[in-house]
Amino acid sequence: MTATTAETYEAKRGSATRPRYGSMSRDRQWALRWSYFFLVLFAIFFLTPPIYMIITSLKSSAEISAATSPWWVYHPTLSNYKELLGSSQYLIYFRNSAMVSICVVTVTMLISIPAAFALARMRFWGSTALATGVFLTYLVPDSLLFIPLFKMFAVFNEWTGIQLLNKWYCLLLVYPTLTVPFCTWILIGYFASIPKELDEAALMDGANYRQILLRVFIPVALPGLIAATIFAFTVSWAQFLYPLALTTSADQLVLPVGIITSLIKGDVFNWGQIMTGALLGALPPLVIYAFLMDYYIAGLTAGATKG
Repeated sequence: MTATTAETYEAKRGSATRPRYGSMSRDRQWALRWSYFFLVLFAIFFLTPPIYMIITSLKSSAEISAATSPWWVYHPTLSNYKELLGSSQYLIYFRNSAMVSICVVTVTMLISIPAAFALARMRFWGSTALATGVFLTYLVPDSLLFIPLFKMFAVFNEWTGIQLLNKWYCLLLVYPTLTVPFCTWILIGYFASIPKELDEAALMDGANYRQILLRVFIPVALPGLIAATIFAFTVSWAQFLYPLALTTSADQLVLPVGIITSLIKGDVFNWGQIMTGALLGALPPLVIYAFLMDYYIAGLTAGATKG
């Protein structure tokens, strides 16, 4: 067999065994088409409410009440934004929400990080059952807890004379019941995924468990910490049922409850300012997600053992 014949034979043999890329390409095209179809469908579904909120916030009360298209602004105005941002009452709601959220996130991290480290690394009798129990407490709905909590605060006031009801700082005692269990569960998974070689190397260098937590686990598990922080902030910022049940005075309300109670008077709904307040209230979580999403997704654990 000559060299030319051998090359021809190998070419034919290769073409016979080579997969048919044409059919694979068509399958891939259909998969991409369906993916884009569902992506556009979900984008429309999830973006329609905020777009409608933005359109409504740019309308006056007269235009909202008029029989015109709800998806078009004929006479755009920023009066709703000016009235809300110039209202001292709305600023009080915003301040209370910010103080509650910052304090709850701080308390949650101070409790969840050591608890997750202990349950993930310091193996002891019943640690697995305790970790599962911590997560199961998060599954108890708010609607079953706010009545017992209200009664506990009332009894505490009778016994001690300290009034916690109708005070914004009572939420600092309530919100961690929502944030601590889930954040601890998230961090347990991140801490358990960290290679044990890092623990052993730190112990051989003479580090104690506190130093291992601060210098090894926290830097490596940064995505998990950010995920837990975002969750705790979002829950404490957007919680509605607990502040509605535990606070009533205007100067003690947080933003979600304050918008509803002050802008809805009887059967009169100030839709323009309601939509404006909701948009402004959604701005801080949106900014946090925008700046921390890269850290949330990034996997730093894989690079911890390099070198």
